[in-house]
Amino acid sequence: MSYKILDGKLLAQKIEEELRLFLTRSLPRPPALAFILVGEHAASHTYVRMKQKRSDEVGILSKTVELKSSTSEKELMQLIHQLNQDPSIDGILVQMPLPKQIDPLRIMAAVDPEKDVDGFHPLNVGKLLQGDQTGFVPCTPLGVVELLHHFGVTTQGKHAVIVGRSQIVGKPLAALLMQKNPRGNATVTVAHSQSEHLEEICKSADILIAALGSPRFITKNMIRKGAAVVDVGINRITEGDEPPHLVGDVDFAQVAPLTSWITPVPGGVGPLTIAMLLSNTLRSFRRRLSC
Repeated sequence: MSYKILDGKLLAQKIEEELRLFLTRSLPRPPALAFILVGEHAASHTYVRMKQKRSDEVGILSKTVELKSSTSEKELMQLIHQLNQDPSIDGILVQMPLPKQIDPLRIMAAVDPEKDVDGFHPLNVGKLLQGDQTGFVPCTPLGVVELLHHFGVTTQGKHAVIVGRSQIVGKPLAALLMQKNPRGNATVTVAHSQSEHLEEICKSADILIAALGSPRFITKNMIRKGAAVVDVGINRITEGDEPPHLVGDVDFAQVAPLTSWITPVPGGVGPLTIAMLLSNTLRSFRRRLSC
């Protein structure tokens, strides 16, 4: 079967170009996005640098505050409060993971929901579940839905299976796909590593979304012919004498020939996560300045 690529990199470039064009207008000030990094987690520093670079390229000012791994929860809360009160900051992103002495749920709830461009504040999560479109939606699920819509992969009436139940991807994506609108209206099953008959559940999917963080977990015996497959996983692995490289949660070489559409890794969902972060930041900016 001939499959097509859900090219997230191409779509992200299109979205970011639209943001860039909007920001060439005469505006009172540029939008601003604040990143908070706590500790020396190498991957976190890499992710923030990537987000900063893309922010700067579209014309969104980025401000990064780096804190020591010994930072207390109280100190981090104080910084968030300062950024909440700063009228020049439109979005706040606290990079996860955090050191063990800091409760991530308390930190997510401390960010002003009007600046919560990551979409993790309890108020924004509640709005998503209620179908209230005034809230911010987490960036990766938003990117998945945008990707499917852009390439004409219909969700209406389809069976979408999400393998993974995280707060960041699985749960909010399920809520998005079951919304009563043209980008939703799917019948959604959320499965995970403890699900019985997982292979059969996956094979029943019209749209299969892998978001469990396990390299090449989804194999060809878990795919119904003609399904669309979205791979959210990004795993760095080393095989034999090869240098470390990225693979997804889907065994692409095995699975792709059975699909109608499939995302690559890298170049699929990843670029859209950042594009949606920038889009959310511009949305916050426009609300705050009524422009």
